[in-house]
Amino acid sequence: MNPIDWPEPARQTILLDWLNALAEAQGLRPETLRLAHADASTRRYLRVDRQGGGSRIVMDAPPQHGSMRAFVEVGAQLAACGLHVPEVLDFAEDRGLLLLSDLGEQPYLQALQQASAGEADRLMRDAIGALIRWQRGGDASRLPVYDEAFIRRELQIFVDWCVGREFGRQWNETQQAWWEKTCAALVRSMLAQPQVPMHRDFMVRNLMVCPAEAGNPGILDFQDAVRGPIAYDMASLLRDAFISWDEERELDWAIRYWEQARKAGLLADHEFGEDFGAFWRALEWAGLQRHLKILGIFCRLKHRDGKPAYAEDLPRLFAYAIKVSTRYIELSPLTRLLEDLQGHLTQTGFSLR
Repeated sequence: MNPIDWPEPARQTILLDWLNALAEAQGLRPETLRLAHADASTRRYLRVDRQGGGSRIVMDAPPQHGSMRAFVEVGAQLAACGLHVPEVLDFAEDRGLLLLSDLGEQPYLQALQQASAGEADRLMRDAIGALIRWQRGGDASRLPVYDEAFIRRELQIFVDWCVGREFGRQWNETQQAWWEKTCAALVRSMLAQPQVPMHRDFMVRNLMVCPAEAGNPGILDFQDAVRGPIAYDMASLLRDAFISWDEERELDWAIRYWEQARKAGLLADHEFGEDFGAFWRALEWAGLQRHLKILGIFCRLKHRDGKPAYAEDLPRLFAYAIKVSTRYIELSPLTRLLEDLQGHLTQTGFSLR
């Protein structure tokens, strides 16, 4: 059983009082409460057993860090699309506590790390199918807009925490101009795409392996959903921060997604509908923006939040970024900036394994 570390005694009291009050109605056994898994954010998840078998999940999201109203509302949207998400059984918004149905204990990441080629393909196809249903059936008009200001705020995290804090660099005027060209190119590419409901963190750590009859995959951490570029979530799935694939497999899954998106009408009246190459380029550029942001976030987790383990995946993220920046002439300014930080990768090659 995973022990619970309570950083604040007051938080422990609030959560346990709420859980004990629910115990009889929900058939819970509060004495079995234990850590399910932590999150890169301020949220964490606890598991509690039920009388007669089974378990529930408690989301502990201190309200001073933001409301979880979006989790409830986006979850309802996803469920309406026929997707498998945790059911909200109780929501104490003022205390930042939710009681949820339990989607099990096998994340996609763990399953894919152990899967045969055929099993990995089945799991990824299921994820692609779920993504298509979300993009086709979700109501993007009800979500925050992933606009230029939003994209640039995320890119600035790379500058502040990776370039400045992790590497101690301060760019000169020329380097700053290179960065501005890079940001402008990425913004243009992302805003030119069809805009759809976007999970914004559709990666394998946020997908759970579930029985087919229940709906596979289970989908988690969707509270940050926005209206944004269609290729972003697929880029998140293919080029994950914690697991990598040969480009041949990336292309195979991307083509399968593209074919399904065309049939679903998601690419109508856009060049992507007739040109997979244009879609692939947009996917790579959206992935690049995401990887620069995550480089910054992982450095922030290391330096600000005392979570150094995330920095172990910085080489994978740099490899993704360098692979894309060296492939497109428009991104050559970024290659120069990355060479300043990780020159050995651009000079000697890199591995995503």
